[in-house]
This record gives sequence, structure tokens and C-alpha cells, in this order.
Amino acid sequence: MFKIEPIQDKARQKELCNLFEIKYIEGLFGYYMFDYEKGSPMGMTQFEINGESGYINDIKEYKGLNDTEAMFILARQTMNFIDCCGAHICYANPSGADERLLSSVGFKSKNRDGLFVCDMTGMFDGHCDGKH
Repeated sequence: MFKIEPIQDKARQKELCNLFEIKYIEGLFGYYMFDYEKGSPMGMTQFEINGESGYINDIKEYKGLNDTEAMFILARQTMNFIDCCGAHICYANPSGADERLLSSVGFKSKNRDGLFVCDMTGMFDGHCDGKH
């Protein structure tokens, strides 16, 4: 069993970035995933929302862990939050996450800046294709 929590405290976010060996970027939101029973770290994301688009800088699995399904859920939770905030286009840093994971959660192409792009319109409304 795991739990995903927003990181409310920026000092805690810096601490977790160090633990996950990623660069802390001031101003980004963060999610932390951990094993609820053991209290052990599993994954972390850092992201931002800018009007109608979101940007995922990092999706990082804890070193030594190999749980593709958990990382899929963490990535999708991050995307769902971005979408719920009204930002339906999401970009992802190709060096901040595993490319196979990005593809599996819906990032299908790269833009001219080399960022992965996902149009999340309809992705989280229960209709799969956005059609009602």
C-alpha cells in the first residue's frame, strides 16, 4: 500500500530532492509517494502550472526500487492534478523521467524544444477519448 501526498513545506521538498538526487527548483509543486506500511520512499515529482499548460520537470523513482505500476500512478496523479487546475496541455522534461514511463502515461510526441507533449483533454473525465 502506498500514499501520494503534496509536499507543502519547501524545506521538506528540498530534503526530498536531495534524497531522490534531483535538483530542487524553487516555485515548483511537488508530490511524494511512499510505502504507507513501511514509511519508505517510492517516488517524487516536481511540476508547475502556467495558465493553460503544465510542466513536469521530474518524475523520479527512489534508487533501487523497480515498481513501474507505482510510478505510472504517481505520474498520472500529477497529470490529473494539473488537468484539474484547468491546464489541459502538459509538457515533460525528457531528462527528468524515464522515456518509457512518459510514453505509457500519454506523452506521445516531442515539440520543437525537445519537450514531451500530452494533450490531456478528456483523459481524466471517465470517457477515455474526451467524447461524451
